[in-house]
Amino acid sequence: MAFLLFFRDAFRELFRGSFSYWAWIVFLWAIIALGGWKYIGQLNNGLVVTNMSNQVSWGFYISNFTFLVGVAAAAVMLVIPAYIFDRKDIRDVVLLGDTMAVTAVMMAMLFVIVDIGRPDRIWHMIPMIGSFNFPASLLAWDVVVLSGYLLLNLGISFYLLFSHYQGREAKLKAYLPFIMLAIFWAISIHTVTAFLYSANTGRPFWHNALLAPRFIASAFCSGPAIAIIILQIVRKVAGYPVRQSAIDTLRVTMTVSLQITLFFVVAELFTDFYSEGTHSASARYLFFGLHGAAKLTPWIWSALAMLVVAVVILMIHNLRRKPWLFNIACVLTVIGVWIEKGMGLVIPGYIPTPLGEIFEYLPNSTEVLISLGILAIGLLSFTLLAKAGMAIERGQVGLRDDIEEELAGLISEEESDSREPQS
Repeated sequence: MAFLLFFRDAFRELFRGSFSYWAWIVFLWAIIALGGWKYIGQLNNGLVVTNMSNQVSWGFYISNFTFLVGVAAAAVMLVIPAYIFDRKDIRDVVLLGDTMAVTAVMMAMLFVIVDIGRPDRIWHMIPMIGSFNFPASLLAWDVVVLSGYLLLNLGISFYLLFSHYQGREAKLKAYLPFIMLAIFWAISIHTVTAFLYSANTGRPFWHNALLAPRFIASAFCSGPAIAIIILQIVRKVAGYPVRQSAIDTLRVTMTVSLQITLFFVVAELFTDFYSEGTHSASARYLFFGLHGAAKLTPWIWSALAMLVVAVVILMIHNLRRKPWLFNIACVLTVIGVWIEKGMGLVIPGYIPTPLGEIFEYLPNSTEVLISLGILAIGLLSFTLLAKAGMAIERGQVGLRDDIEEELAGLISEEESDSREPQS
């Protein structure tokens, strides 16, 4: 009974909100509808409506997938201090980190679906149903780790919320093993994603042992940056108690990870341009252009400039203590990593081709609008899940209150029955 009441009350909470809340929901649904309309066109006509080709078969969709897997993995930056180091200030907001991880994985999976020309055949990737080819296929490994990470975060979040809904504290011994597993799993999802690229010997630009640690480092600076932005918005808009110490912890993680990320980029550039091997052709195209083709060059230099400006702000105390500058650094970090790890990694791997041909790629309006639709789905999911979760955490929704309301209703009915004149 309590189980059903939990979902009922959580669902009811979604329909309570101010005008700004409903305006935000309507706006997101409008973006989803626009993206859905474009996706229907892609389904009817095929991937020919995108700018992808046989030469560049992974484009904007997979670039966003790669970035979002890192965002999902970075949610562990809230889990580790909350449960390993018993930080109460961070434990209060770890639910938002779990919600961010869940929605990021959902969006990443959606980007894979829209990238498939025949999404009706995605059942081949389902274990024990399709031709899964596990454990030989790295793609199969990616399916396992992403699905497992999603289920872990959903299970942990549900257990904690359901316990608080019942008015009792969750038993640490019951969920701590799953927390420890989730920490390991968070690292694995981005590591396996990096292996998808680095194991491809036919693409010298990706065939790099440094790719996996570079993925982890970039995830641990962009993920906390997004978390910081979300926590500040939730604190201001929803009035949810977010302590400054939690934001400061994420800031330190973001700063160190950003420094490591830039070091890895410099190390790769040194290898590419000092020795001028086969690996350097794609890097040269990306940073300086190749044979007159240079569509991605402004992207990567803009990304590096953003990351450098962000790390300077974060490292200088007088700059980062100014809220507006600090928030600018967070936004620059997110955009810079998104470009560097997305468009700056996926696309150059195909340029030039193994035959030395150059086929440039930039996303068209169809790809951009479908991607915005998926982003809106993620933001809508996060908004709804976070709203219900925060109401339970703050005690606004709970089983005790629900029972009291029902008892009060029964008492009032009995009193009204007793006042009725008897024949």
